[in-house]
Amino acid sequence: MLGYIAGLTIALPLLATAVNAGLSGCAKSLALQITNIYENGDTKFHYDYCENLHDGRGFTAGIVGFCTGTSDAWEVIKVYHKLTGGNDAFSPLDKRLEQLADNESDSTSGISDYCKIWEKLAKSDSRFRQAQDTIRDETYIDPSQKQADRLGLRFSISQAQLYDTGVQHGTGNDADGLGGLIKRTNSKFKSDASGDSGSTLNINGHKVDEIVWLKKFLDVRTDDLKHPREEENRGGNYWAQTVYRVKSYRYAIDKKEYSWDGSVQVLDNDGKPTTVRCN
Repeated sequence: MLGYIAGLTIALPLLATAVNAGLSGCAKSLALQITNIYENGDTKFHYDYCENLHDGRGFTAGIVGFCTGTSDAWEVIKVYHKLTGGNDAFSPLDKRLEQLADNESDSTSGISDYCKIWEKLAKSDSRFRQAQDTIRDETYIDPSQKQADRLGLRFSISQAQLYDTGVQHGTGNDADGLGGLIKRTNSKFKSDASGDSGSTLNINGHKVDEIVWLKKFLDVRTDDLKHPREEENRGGNYWAQTVYRVKSYRYAIDKKEYSWDGSVQVLDNDGKPTTVRCN
């Protein structure tokens, strides 16, 4: 939602622990729905959502909040153009949308009909919904799960947390991006860190329990939400208002909801427990 596509990888040490393929099946369904709660207030896929949050990202729209100012919205529209042959309702806005994406601009001038077009196509054209699914996976699911594999994460809750972080912070290596947060988390471990989860990571040559690592990652993410390193992420103090995303995962950790199969309990945006089930 709020991050950049550029720079999707970060150099991490090779891990001795056998790695997982990342989110798939029921666990992926649950992860997507949980992030939907944070983005839109419920587990549904709001393909037609569109508004200007005044958070420094231009218009925010679709299932994971694709933004005109961070280029992921432009990527959705380019995929849609391929499916339509390039002659559709967004075509007249192409030059301006590309300009906004290239300049990482939060301006909405010249695209006053953007939300109207987005909402209409999301409701009426399955190809536009398909384009959103494609870019969500390419931009957020795939990069976040590559990071999970590099770390050796085995639990659904850890893998899903990296996905949710990627959606909000971006999957890049900048200070506020997923890669930057992983780097800061790893730097905290100067020795072995034991736990009882049954999954051990190799972090900086040290044996670190996966849930111990995840809790530290959540600490780092919380600090970043309250104090973003990059100026462009401080718009309207919006991030500081979304710490509930981290609290929700802490709740699931406290309930030892590590491996997801069927359902998982998390907190909604008002801090109330809710059960999310596989579609």
